[in-house]
Amino acid sequence: MPFGAENTPVEPDPVRTGEGRELISRCLTIAGSDSGGGAGIQADLKAFAAAGCYGMSAIAALTAQNTTGVTAVHEVSPAFVRAQLDAVLDDLGVDAAKTGMLFSQEVIETVADTLAPWGVPLVVDPVMIANSGARLLRDNAVETLVARLFPLATVVTPNLHEAEALAGGPGSRRELAERIHDRGAPAVLVTGGHGEPPVDHLFDGQHHVEILVERHDIPATHGAGCTHSATLAAGLARGLSLEAAAREAARVASQAVRNGLTELGAGDGPVDVLRLKGAA
Repeated sequence: MPFGAENTPVEPDPVRTGEGRELISRCLTIAGSDSGGGAGIQADLKAFAAAGCYGMSAIAALTAQNTTGVTAVHEVSPAFVRAQLDAVLDDLGVDAAKTGMLFSQEVIETVADTLAPWGVPLVVDPVMIANSGARLLRDNAVETLVARLFPLATVVTPNLHEAEALAGGPGSRRELAERIHDRGAPAVLVTGGHGEPPVDHLFDGQHHVEILVERHDIPATHGAGCTHSATLAAGLARGLSLEAAAREAARVASQAVRNGLTELGAGDGPVDVLRLKGAA
């Protein structure tokens, strides 16, 4: 079928619609591809699988990346991002979605326009800068992210550095969460496993909750943030409350670092979430 052609309606398949059995929860990641497999789309899909969900993806950017850094970024056209989203939403359906690296203002607008009518639970991970320092979100796209995606989000999950950038300056986790909430995010989870003390701070507009994060001094944290936000989305897809999903995300991301693959690459190794499958 040529690009842009209308989908041909098909009759429902009893097996695919789950007739006679429980449907698996469906999670969609809209993010960048990491050629090294440690972060981005690749990390999200592994986290979805570890959480017992069926993972789907819409790739917003391609990165040439490994454990030492990002060497090149190729933006996917907004039209093709839209085509990927339509293909998934129209046929497979989505129980929860998450965004990661979106890179440009145009892609963010396309994602917002496409997701808005569906009203699916949405985790917005405002990926801005890679650990290596590479820009993963253009400067002119930050305000578009805030204006267009924050109102659609169930929760926004910045790390401490991203939270300070979004909040307009430094502050306590409590202050940062409140300031980002004031910018239109219904709920904010400031992740802080690398800060002092190691806690994630959740604010839903009314209640502040601190979630203790178990820290592991292991040089294998590549993909930890993606694993956290993807696990959070998977929890929402399975019907967990926001707080319960946030606690599960903190636990899984921490254990993924603990099991990190320090033997891979010359830089900070990738986390390993798949070794957690079936763990209590």
